[in-house]
Amino acid sequence: MDWWIWLVAGIALMLGELLTPGGFYLIFFGVGAVAAGLAAALGLSSLTGQVILFLAVSVGALLVFRRPLLERLRRGQPSAQDELTGEVAVPMGEIAVDAVGQAELRGTVWSARNVGKRPLLAGERCLVKRVDGLTIYLRPEE
Repeated sequence: MDWWIWLVAGIALMLGELLTPGGFYLIFFGVGAVAAGLAAALGLSSLTGQVILFLAVSVGALLVFRRPLLERLRRGQPSAQDELTGEVAVPMGEIAVDAVGQAELRGTVWSARNVGKRPLLAGERCLVKRVDGLTIYLRPEE
């Protein structure tokens, strides 16, 4: 196959990565196509060799670089739990100190643990101190 076809395909795959919310797959196949195109330009005339190089570079780069790349990009984003800390929740019933009950937060009912020094009353405004799984930890708003 002509070397320039590989390069055009590689660039198209890399651009396709930018246009899709896939999660970093196409870019690695674009890199593999560019590598196969460069090898073809440097004298690798066997189509079988070019395809093997394309697959080896694509799959190798995918296995080596995808997970670290995703982790690096996600590191800067706040988690949903961080976003809920400091929000106001309302207990649906009285919750004794260190007891678990239910509270409404952003229109959703959550399991809620009272981490304050006094019981929480139904309808009282409370602050979310932390989130652990599906349980919010509340203290009275003061």
